[in-house]
Amino acid sequence: MEARQRRSFTDDYKRQAVDLVTSSGRSIGSVAKELGLRDSVLRRWVEQRWAGREPTATARRPTTQATVPSADHAAEIARLQRENERLRMERDILKKSIAIFAGTRTGDSVSSKIAALTTRCH
Repeated sequence: MEARQRRSFTDDYKRQAVDLVTSSGRSIGSVAKELGLRDSVLRRWVEQRWAGREPTATARRPTTQATVPSADHAAEIARLQRENERLRMERDILKKSIAIFAGTRTGDSVSSKIAALTTRCH
């Protein structure tokens, strides 16, 4: 079995990778994936750079992305939450209808199945 060769990176490459994390506001994981690195490698580079200097007020720790959503984003989030709730309700209705139709006898009428469905959903 052949051992893996350990990759080495120049200091300039490491600096550019850390700069990409800090300037883009993206997570270390997403930048590492884009660059073909392990999360732990890029995280270590970021931590080493932070250990070498004091973070300023404008610089923030790049492991999380905590931004306040704008009014457009907030409206879009609210719209998506409403749509999500509606889709959950539709899914639940379909689940109940499947259970009703699957558990019925052959002599049951469709109108009795619909009546049972509407009483269970409300």
